[in-house]
Amino acid sequence: MDILTLLPFIVLIGAMFLMTRSAKKKQAAAAQMRNDMQPGTGVRTIGGMYATVKEVHDDTVLLEVAPGVHAIYAKNSIGAVLDDAEYNRIVHGDDQELDADGTVVPDDASSLTGESDDAGVAKIDLAKDDAADDAEVEDAKDVKDAKGESKTDGEADSK
Repeated sequence: MDILTLLPFIVLIGAMFLMTRSAKKKQAAAAQMRNDMQPGTGVRTIGGMYATVKEVHDDTVLLEVAPGVHAIYAKNSIGAVLDDAEYNRIVHGDDQELDADGTVVPDDASSLTGESDDAGVAKIDLAKDDAADDAEVEDAKDVKDAKGESKTDGEADSK
């Protein structure tokens, strides 16, 4: 047999070996992460729920999903064990980076233009004028009167 005919099979077997090897590494890392859970750590389940670990058993964990609300989950349902800073940032909204920086982003672009609001800038009134509304209604009545007939809803023109 020629080596060129065997080459595709060898490449295929090598690729399968590399894929199963990386999958086994990921599974081992996930199992190690689940075994390292301690009571009091924050976790995210595979369903996306955040909770605090209360007790760890062989195949199950007791999670506190809300203050005073406990639920039993399988260890395999834990998607990630979070460190305290990340858990507090996600669940409680504590963001230490924003507190330390102190930068406040304005709601509008007025601070970017360099001009103050009182610098004599002409303001445009975008509110609708009541006089214009009355004129539009009168114009519509004049058009209807010019036709000499008015239709109710649902009536069609017939010829």
